[in-house]
Amino acid sequence: MRERVKRHLEDFKKALTNLEDGVRQSDNDLTIDGTIKRFELCYELSWKLIKEYLADMGIICNNPRDCFKSAFANGLLDNEETWLKMIEDRNYLVHTYTFEKSREIFERIRDFYADSLKYLFIHIQQKIVGD
Repeated sequence: MRERVKRHLEDFKKALTNLEDGVRQSDNDLTIDGTIKRFELCYELSWKLIKEYLADMGIICNNPRDCFKSAFANGLLDNEETWLKMIEDRNYLVHTYTFEKSREIFERIRDFYADSLKYLFIHIQQKIVGD
């Protein structure tokens, strides 16, 4: 694996750890909003990690949707639909944002997205160690 993929994985690992801490500790509006921001960062780092990892395999993707579809096809993601919904939710948070909807998205972060992001980390890490 290229050194660049390993650097992306380390950055993603730190962001994921912060997201998991945020999910566990979120009990008021301030901590929920902080966790949502941590999710946004994790999302950005996840697709950039996927892009680098797949490029190393000779697979080119240039946007989150294509990267997530290719990552699912290559066994890096647990559920393609979860990741496609993640795109919608991230875009909503960044471009539209309402308080009520942000709380619905937080529930998906807590109940689904954090686990899916962890799955990605574990599977890419295993593939790097296996190489």
